[in-house]
Amino acid sequence: MTSFMWVQAIGILLVFLVFVGLMMTRKLPTILALPLMAILFAVIGGVPWMSNDPEATTIAKTILSSGSMRLSGAIAGLVFGAWFGQILNKVGITKSIIRKAAELAGDKPMLIAVLFFATASIIFSAAGGLGMVILVGTIVIPIMLTAGISQFVASIVVISAVGVGALFNVSNWAVYVDVLGLSVQTIADYTLVAALPLILVSLAMIIFYIQRDGKGRKAWAMPTASGGEGKKVPAFALISPLVPVILVFAFKLDIVPAVVIGAILLTWPKRPIHVLSSALVEGIQDVAGAMALMIGIGILLNSVMAPQVSALISPLIEAVLPTNPLMYILFFTLLSPLAIYRGPLNVWGLGSGIAALFVSAGMTPVAAMLALRVVSNVQAVSDPTNSHNVWVADFTKSDINDILKKTLPWMMVAVLISMVLGSFMVF
Repeated sequence: MTSFMWVQAIGILLVFLVFVGLMMTRKLPTILALPLMAILFAVIGGVPWMSNDPEATTIAKTILSSGSMRLSGAIAGLVFGAWFGQILNKVGITKSIIRKAAELAGDKPMLIAVLFFATASIIFSAAGGLGMVILVGTIVIPIMLTAGISQFVASIVVISAVGVGALFNVSNWAVYVDVLGLSVQTIADYTLVAALPLILVSLAMIIFYIQRDGKGRKAWAMPTASGGEGKKVPAFALISPLVPVILVFAFKLDIVPAVVIGAILLTWPKRPIHVLSSALVEGIQDVAGAMALMIGIGILLNSVMAPQVSALISPLIEAVLPTNPLMYILFFTLLSPLAIYRGPLNVWGLGSGIAALFVSAGMTPVAAMLALRVVSNVQAVSDPTNSHNVWVADFTKSDINDILKKTLPWMMVAVLISMVLGSFMVF
């Protein structure tokens, strides 16, 4: 690169660091930071605002217009996933699953925690978002606290389940399809590599903290009836949250048709028109913030992949690109905390752009996808900026930074195990 190009590259790096700092300190929300950063990257790289050449890369057309639509497939998957989650709620399946788990556990704190972790993971595999976390949390947390489980353990049961559920929630996979060009089946093939270590480490963490300091107050201000009322549903319907996952894994369906089939099976023949239409509107409301984030991610992706910007960033990426299994393991394990506080490895922020640059610098799309999914476990469970972490900590009256400090080492162990297993598959 020429001297001027190095000056441009340093300018982009400085902008990057400033915006990371603004997002980490919550001075600037991510939904605004991503498109602003994308525009500044393009300006520093010399991308013109407009051009008479229809093939030219421009800020107006390529980065803003095309970029805002780049993750349209992922946004559609997100909407359909939220729709399915609302249907589960409206037909009474979510509360019935939780009620059945509580009946099976009785008054045994350890069994209650483990069963609720498994139950919530299954529910979150069908529907993510803060709305579903609140729905599940307001039911299971009072039951756990009443059984003598501490506020902290009750918190990590729900938060860990969010992390596990996110890995199996097929609506989340569309991000990797759009960003890295992978098929849904390829993503499915590597899901257990990221999920099994997280499940086992989360269970070990929950059991450890219950044995060490899991005893809490046996009282709760909410009426206990909140967890015991709801619509009666047939026993076979309790596996319905897994229907889209089964259709994707076993029948090789794409995300949207799998969710649509699951939705129709759930609502037929009970008032399908009313349930399907109202659930769609409420589901879109649940994921409005995530949709805005995806628009920003698409704009940022088109910015960093613009020829002028990519030519400046690629040498920096190539300098740190892991080229062998050991470096692959160490790089992503040691740097996995960069997924929290909206850091550069956060898939719902800069991480998607970084992954695309890794691929352009020579890493295989599968290796980039696996690393990003594994590192996202740290973000899903430990990140204090997650809306679900904030809500759970407030609801249980726990310290959100205490959750970060106590869960981060466990999540890094899960990342290490997954990266070791994954290295044998992608190298």
